[in-house]
Amino acid sequence: MIVLGVETTAHTFGIGIIRINNKEGGRRVLDGEILANVKDSYKTESGGIIPVEAAKHHEIVKDEVLERAINKAGIKLQDVDVVAFSQGPGLGPCLRAGARFAASLSFKLKKPLVGVNHCIAHLEVGSLVSDVKDPILLYVSGANTQVIAYEAGKYRIFGETLDMGVGNFLDAFARELGIGFPGGPKIEKFALKGKKFVELPYVVKGMDISVSGLLTNLKNKIKLIRDNRVDYSIEDLCFSVQETVFSMLLEVTERAVFHCDKKEVLLGGGVGCNTRLKEMIKTMAAENKLKVFIPENSLLTDNGVMIAWLGAKMFAANPKKYSYVDSHDKVVDVVIKPYERTDDVVVDWK
Repeated sequence: MIVLGVETTAHTFGIGIIRINNKEGGRRVLDGEILANVKDSYKTESGGIIPVEAAKHHEIVKDEVLERAINKAGIKLQDVDVVAFSQGPGLGPCLRAGARFAASLSFKLKKPLVGVNHCIAHLEVGSLVSDVKDPILLYVSGANTQVIAYEAGKYRIFGETLDMGVGNFLDAFARELGIGFPGGPKIEKFALKGKKFVELPYVVKGMDISVSGLLTNLKNKIKLIRDNRVDYSIEDLCFSVQETVFSMLLEVTERAVFHCDKKEVLLGGGVGCNTRLKEMIKTMAAENKLKVFIPENSLLTDNGVMIAWLGAKMFAANPKKYSYVDSHDKVVDVVIKPYERTDDVVVDWK
């Protein structure tokens, strides 16, 4: 079985293609081979993501990305057996662009269409590339910051941000610095040159974190630096931001590990590409004798492979539940779920 996944929750238009071998049939064990993982991302030199502009970007690049993915996979489009797409959560215009594109492929190929939850896909992709079994997932992306684990038929959120996702927070901080979007990788480069730790608000409330007050504090500190009124630099501030926010994330992750009695930790989401965050989660895992799993960066950031993999799992568990799109009207009206939470989804494929 060949599954094609379309990812468009935010700034990335991605198509992943995987070949599935159902080793034991039904819901049991799927073995997946990545054939292609191609993406094109909306970027700016200054400012942040503009949803309508990002959606326009997706419309422009969709056919070219599909062609590259098909060529990379070494297949014909007609070889695809299932089409999966990121149904939510995400930015409405971006989700809609991807959903309609996936639905049009389903209509053209007469192949089943599977809508998947983007957050859960970040978790499930770990099982495609590692032997992770039952982890706590630290999921850190633009709009989403959650500590997730599987309990009683759903992926439960045991901790999350109370205001902004850490990725969006870093992008907002980058806007204040005037260094463009996405901000995380640029802040990481600045942080490598930082030498002095600057005390910043550290806000953990039970199992949750908050970063909006920290952002306000940073805006004030940036003004002080530009006015030459303090003895620390922008680089010092970037270094301190990473140390502070990542420590907050690891505190709630460690607490969730013991609360849920788990032995594994999985890192997911684009912010997980940060080298310092990887170092810190490995240290926390070693101190607590936990196994830690970190997919390669191309699978941490938004990508089509994770959508294809979760779509494959959902389809294999209940193939009669999914059908192909049989009219142009249904292509236009395909359902998206911009506000769907991780714990809204009934996990019927495990």
